[in-house]
Amino acid sequence: MGLVGIWAAILMTPCAYFWRRKWNLLDLVTAAMFTSIHVLCLFAPFHFNWPAFYLALALAFATTLGVTLCYHRNLAHRSFRLPKFLEYLFSYMAVLSAQGSPIEWVSTHRYHHQYTDTENDVHSPLKGFWFSHMGWILDSNKRFRKYGGLKNVEDLKMQPFYRFLHHTFLLHSFILGRILYALGGFPFIVWGMDRMGVRMLVVFHGTMLVNSACHTWGYQAWNTGDLSKNLWWLGVLGLGEGWHNNHHAFEYSARQGLEWWQIDVTWYAIKFLEALGLAKDVKLPSEAHKKRKALETRTTMVSHEISHEDELVCLIC
Repeated sequence: MGLVGIWAAILMTPCAYFWRRKWNLLDLVTAAMFTSIHVLCLFAPFHFNWPAFYLALALAFATTLGVTLCYHRNLAHRSFRLPKFLEYLFSYMAVLSAQGSPIEWVSTHRYHHQYTDTENDVHSPLKGFWFSHMGWILDSNKRFRKYGGLKNVEDLKMQPFYRFLHHTFLLHSFILGRILYALGGFPFIVWGMDRMGVRMLVVFHGTMLVNSACHTWGYQAWNTGDLSKNLWWLGVLGLGEGWHNNHHAFEYSARQGLEWWQIDVTWYAIKFLEALGLAKDVKLPSEAHKKRKALETRTTMVSHEISHEDELVCLIC
């Protein structure tokens, strides 16, 4: 089995029962980590200084961009190509968001699109807002074993760098924490640490709101057949990820803010890289595809069908 297999077996073995389900060691550690994050943020007002605040902003932007640009649009959907050195750099930035390794994150997201808003969805909103927001993370047995493992990310598993990050991603967070403490003491930990502190709280909930809020509130512009919605304020805060109905309509698109007024900072970064000749094969939806997905077209078709049925009823009468 090997050391990795033994360690995984230990983490996944049930060791407690409460809230009507079994909890394993990984679930308990995850719950303790999330609790510590929120508790640590209570110290933020008492350990405020401007360098720590600016550090939190810079790290929050960098790690969030790593998730949105690399984990999501580049690795999960292959919306564009980057040189390997740049792809690995952005993926490492995402690792420091403490949202999991590239292999785990991409696998979860691909399964989400495969089973969107059904009982088989990894973070299905049908099970409630809390579950879709972060409850799903606390049930690793369903999260990892529901689909028989990481079977949909062979493209990443064949790359040594991503296998390395998959087995060591927590280590990088602790290394960053030691560096921050050495540079600025406890305030830098409270405000800038990725596994604890204000930055982690902002980045984590910003991502999780896409799973929960964007399948609950907002509006639909496209006929996607699911509950995905566009939520303008999350489009701004989430670097463009809040235009979620757009994304579900055109999963392959590197651009999610499809209208000029839909702010999409991740797209601006991709366009900048494309202008430098670094981002290539950038995919965008065609006008023909937009017309097929347009909600107005679907609504018009349905109304015409109803009108035609009414005419037939009248003729029969």
